[in-house]
Parts: sequence; C-alpha cells; structure tokens
Amino acid sequence: MLGAIPDTEWDRFSKNLTPVVMPLGDVIYESGTDQPYVFFPTSSIVSLLYVMENGAAAEIAIVGNEGLVGISLFMGGGSTSNRAVVQSAGYGFRMKGQFIRDEFVRAGPIQQLFLRYTQALIAQMGQTAVCNRHHSVNQQLCRWLLMSLDRLPTNELTMTQELIANMLGVRREGVTEAAGKLQRSGAIEYHRGRIRVLDRPLLETMACECYEVVRSEFARLLPWDNSQVSKTPKPRQKSPPISRVRKTEH
Repeated sequence: MLGAIPDTEWDRFSKNLTPVVMPLGDVIYESGTDQPYVFFPTSSIVSLLYVMENGAAAEIAIVGNEGLVGISLFMGGGSTSNRAVVQSAGYGFRMKGQFIRDEFVRAGPIQQLFLRYTQALIAQMGQTAVCNRHHSVNQQLCRWLLMSLDRLPTNELTMTQELIANMLGVRREGVTEAAGKLQRSGAIEYHRGRIRVLDRPLLETMACECYEVVRSEFARLLPWDNSQVSKTPKPRQKSPPISRVRKTEH
C-alpha cells in the first residue's frame, strides 16, 4: 500500500507515519469504539473479526502489506462493528486519523487508491461469507493459509489450531482433521503451532474457488503486485527515517 502512494504525495504522507511493533494478539481496535489511528501492516497480518454476544467469533477479512486497517476513519463512520486483532506478529506504521481524513477529502490520487482498496476489502468479506457457508473446513483452511502466505515474507506461519478454529468460526476438531489431511498429502508441515507450506501449487489445487476470486479482484483493483514490492525496514526503538517502499524488477 505504501509503495503505491504517488511520488507527488509521498513526502507529505511519509512525515505523518510512525513505525510501530505489532505483537501477536494485540487488539488494534474494538467494535463500536472510536479509531484514532489507521495502521499500515508491513510484515504483520491483522484479522478483522466479528464477535457475537456469547463471545464466539469469526474472521471476516485479513489485512497485510497490501492494505490498511481502519477504513471507517476515511469512509465517515469513525467506528465499525468488527474487532481488529494482530494474527501474525510483525511491524507496521501508524497514522493519525485526522490526517487520513484530510488526505481523503483532498480528492486526489490517495483518495482513489483508498477507495479501490476498500472495494477489494469488501469483495474479500463477501467471498469469505460465501466460503464459510458453502465450502468444507478443509477448503476453508487452504484458502486461509494461501491468503496469509500472500501477506508474509516466508512460507511459515505461527498459529495454533485453536486460533485457526476461532478465525474460521469452526470447531477445533475440524481444523485438526483438516490440518492432518494437508500434512499427509505433503502440502504442509505442522508442529507445535508452526505451519510450514511445503507445496504451494498442491495447496492451491485443494483450495476452493474463493481464493482465486479474491486474489483476482485484488489484482484488478490495486496497482501493484505484492510479490514485487520490497519490504519496509523494521522499526527500532528510536523511530528511524521512513524509507520509501519501492517496486523491484524481476
């Protein structure tokens, strides 16, 4: 997302970015509360969850280095009905909500970029709802693993089966069975909360159509390819200068 900010806007935009550490399980915002900041994950992944009154939850979308967390700030709502939680620890940048609102009302290229991303995010949410209703736990797990991998610099995830079950809104036993099938097929290796993807092409063949639908929609709407964007340096204790994320040629 940061790599797609036009050069003409970048100097003004970058001065308002603050590097942050995003630890596993950190709650970015709660449902119904005001959101003072927008977050741009770089090496972390944030899960958007809907939490029921009885405490049960299900994931409705994930956000990584392709996007931002906090669209309600520039869409005018100020808050939303879901919760945002860091599902994969890493780093990112934070920006004050008032600056984002000011940038959005300028009606320039940043507004168009954010609107296209919002449409892609809505498409992901809609497809997730369809997938959870019509596809097996095994297919849902494949989709979830592939979407997470698209937002990480490695082929390994740190995630317990219990957390995955909470994300998918299914029973843990179902995830255990599905993960076992994937491991026996040679697609993944799972050990003590660490999932390593061994054969991504095989995993893609085992996933449902929902993964490709969402990936195609993101590629259509957003002007960059995540696989070709270099990673932003990790924040240190003392805030480093903000270096521009650049596209690299292969």
